[in-house]
Amino acid sequence: MKKLFNTLKWQNFIILFIAGCINAFGVTVFLAPVKLYDSGISGTSILLSQITPEYMSLSLFLLILNVPLFLFGLKKQGITFTVYSVFTVIVYSWASWMITDILPIDVSMASPLAGEDLLLCALFGGVISGIGSGLTIRNGGAIDGIEVMAVIFAKRLNITVGTFVMIYNVFLYIICGIIINSWILPLYSIVTYAAGLKTVDFIVEGLDRSKSVMIVTEKPQEINDALIHAFECGTTKIAATGGYSNADKTIIYFVVNRFEISRMRTIIHNIDSKAFVTISEVADVFKSND
Repeated sequence: MKKLFNTLKWQNFIILFIAGCINAFGVTVFLAPVKLYDSGISGTSILLSQITPEYMSLSLFLLILNVPLFLFGLKKQGITFTVYSVFTVIVYSWASWMITDILPIDVSMASPLAGEDLLLCALFGGVISGIGSGLTIRNGGAIDGIEVMAVIFAKRLNITVGTFVMIYNVFLYIICGIIINSWILPLYSIVTYAAGLKTVDFIVEGLDRSKSVMIVTEKPQEINDALIHAFECGTTKIAATGGYSNADKTIIYFVVNRFEISRMRTIIHNIDSKAFVTISEVADVFKSND
């Protein structure tokens, strides 16, 4: 138990609380009032709340569908992830209940901010709920049990986690279309899904991704010194051998942002025009505190 408390950070709980409230705002203010569907278990909860008696609310389904999934995935995901996730889902459910049943906001017929405009509701609902989901993932948890289902079942089905989630959502939207006897709302819900997915990527990986550069050169010291002088940051040198020539070479590993690529390329080729350079996208960069 002491080890668990050492891995949990109170700062994360604050952000996860905010994330749960943001997600609830996006879903209950923009999506649910106009009968659009979120993705994953959240979307399933919206559908079930529409076709069951009134006392079976969205907030109730969020709890009874998500929490067992996170507990089921405890062994696979670890106790820290599970605690963070269950906490966020509880906040998400509580905030949804507050908005729909307690606060003086009418979300029964239309969005109080976007009215009945399906495109606005789909876009803003997807982006706002995506912010909540992204903040949750970035701080060690998940706000939707579909991630746990994907991790557990994708390998057994010999598919990727992303493919499992996509298949689940496709089936969800097809079922929604059949039940409500209309394809307009499920199609707009796909817009919500796409907007949310892109927003999650932005929150988790950053708006401006860095680029990792690997430089294979026979003039490593000159290039290394020039890069350090030009960009005032460190590099990493890796000893290597040419696979064809068996000649000794050095690989310089370097991280830059997208605005520095052109200048870096000029510096390298002014020193060694035969240098081999590869550039890859980096999702995130963690710097030491030294």
